[in-house]
Amino acid sequence: MGGSFGKCFDPNGARYGLPTYPWRYAPDGFATRRQLRARGLRPGGQPIAAQILRPRYRRGPLVAYLYRLDKAKPVRPMTPNRRAALTKAMLARRTCPQCRTDAGYVIPASLGTCVTCAAYPEERQQ
Repeated sequence: MGGSFGKCFDPNGARYGLPTYPWRYAPDGFATRRQLRARGLRPGGQPIAAQILRPRYRRGPLVAYLYRLDKAKPVRPMTPNRRAALTKAMLARRTCPQCRTDAGYVIPASLGTCVTCAAYPEERQQ
């Protein structure tokens, strides 16, 4: 094993503290959060079992944490109260604090207001 592959292969965890595998070479029985979610599972409080490293030039490697499939739990079902709370939270993110209208999109944090209020502030003051 040479080059980048050898730097990312540490199945015993001696170098990084966790078993580490190169990109696309993780053994069966492990999955990332996204892979768990695609199967209808969640980590369920288990600790990170391993990691995947993907080397990049000029920057540090990309890291993806892996969880054990046998310890994963099913995703909790969406209840009516949870759905109502998420709907209310998304409405708050779409409501402009200046003109109090639903912008139809999530207000950018960099602007703090809807695009109309940010671009034409003099028209909104009337």
